[in-house]
Amino acid sequence: MEATLRVVERDGAAGVSHRSVSREAGLPTSASTYYFAGVDDLLTAALTTCMTEDAAHIRGLVDTPGDPRRALAEHLRHICTAPGRLVAEYELFLLAARRPELRESTDHWTAAVTDFALRFSGDPVRVRVFVGALDGLLIQALLTDAPPSTDEWEAMIRDLLPGPCRAPA
Repeated sequence: MEATLRVVERDGAAGVSHRSVSREAGLPTSASTYYFAGVDDLLTAALTTCMTEDAAHIRGLVDTPGDPRRALAEHLRHICTAPGRLVAEYELFLLAARRPELRESTDHWTAAVTDFALRFSGDPVRVRVFVGALDGLLIQALLTDAPPSTDEWEAMIRDLLPGPCRAPA
């Protein structure tokens, strides 16, 4: 999947083919065609891998010492300092808007961010605003030469989720 993500990062989703992914992985083309029947299967697997890994990371932040909002802010700053993978993930994420079969993968990310927000607010509107705002803020961070610092990320997160961290429901 890393080879597929590198191709998406460099060439966009349109650049993904069995040949390009196999070349990126240093394998014969037959290797990718053996495991993935078509390009859609490659894209789905890459998106699923990303969303599952990202969701696990977000879920783990709640259990870190200190305020989870700070941990999330540090994570967001980190991923925005070397944004190649984030760009690839959002390209695949947006592809899911056109391809409903990819949407199940995006649910992993959305559920993890929702669960994170629920630790600070039981208000479903506030939680939904947080989930949408986080995606919007990440996209905005990709469009600037100076993404937010950890302190700026934390301030935005605290503005969206001002309450104390609560025990899981």
